[in-house]
Amino acid sequence: MTDTIELLEAIGSDASLRYARTDELKSVLEQVQASAELTAAVAAGDSSPLRVELGIQQVPQAPQTHAPGHGDDEEDGESDTPQQPDRAPPSSSNQDSSH
Repeated sequence: MTDTIELLEAIGSDASLRYARTDELKSVLEQVQASAELTAAVAAGDSSPLRVELGIQQVPQAPQTHAPGHGDDEEDGESDTPQQPDRAPPSSSNQDSSH
C-alpha cells in the first residue's frame, strides 16, 4: 500500500503523469510494477479497485443544498458589495438666474 500511495503522490506532482493519456499512464505503472488495483483503476477510470486496496469506504454523497445567504437569493436585502450612500440631488443654487 505504501508503494501505491507513493505512486499516487508521484503522479499528482508530475504534470506529465497527471495529464498523461490512460494508455501511457498504464504503461508507466506496469513498468514500475504498480499494484494490480492501481493499474486497474487507471485502466477503467474507476477508483473502486483503489478504494478496496486502500481500505477506504465509499462515503455517501449528500445532495448539495442551497445554504441561506450564500447565493443569488438575498432575502434580507444584504449584498456582498458595499452600498453607495444616497447622494443629495443637485442644489438649485447652480442654476443660471439671469432670466
